[in-house]
Amino acid sequence: MEAAKELRKKNKKLILIFVTALEECVFQAFDVGAFHYLVKPFSDEKFTSVFQKAAKQYKELEEKDKTVEDHERYLMITSKGIHRKVLMEDIIFAEVFNRKVVIHTKQEEIEYYGKLSDLENKAGEDFFRTHRAYLVHFKYVVKYDASTVWLKKGEALIAKPKYPAFVQSYLQYNRRKGRGL
Repeated sequence: MEAAKELRKKNKKLILIFVTALEECVFQAFDVGAFHYLVKPFSDEKFTSVFQKAAKQYKELEEKDKTVEDHERYLMITSKGIHRKVLMEDIIFAEVFNRKVVIHTKQEEIEYYGKLSDLENKAGEDFFRTHRAYLVHFKYVVKYDASTVWLKKGEALIAKPKYPAFVQSYLQYNRRKGRGL
């Protein structure tokens, strides 16, 4: 129980399953938020059922956290002396001209001095650097070929050496998000 308490302190979302021969500790398991309490002996079916339910709950929590995380992720930039919060999910694509980065969002274009590589590092796996001058958000890809990505608002070039990696990453994105056929 002490170990379970310490684990729970470190991770509130942890799924705890007790497997024991001691029935008398079942009520203490509630205090640490146990998912289940299996008392030996138990059948293989019972074991399988409990772990399948735990795995299902874990997956649901992960998906929920990902959705919340995607909606909350943002970038703070300074544009024309104004500090702005730009939600990552609103970025359709970004491009660079000399030392200025232009972020194309659903609502507007925002220019600021910076490096596209810095934005790329913060953006995460839902974005792809198709060319030295472009960073695209997979969420807004409408179509693509070996040289161009068409987005819901605008288009970006694909450097020929990056095309195979783009296709692979885009397919992984669609699998991760449960999109496509």
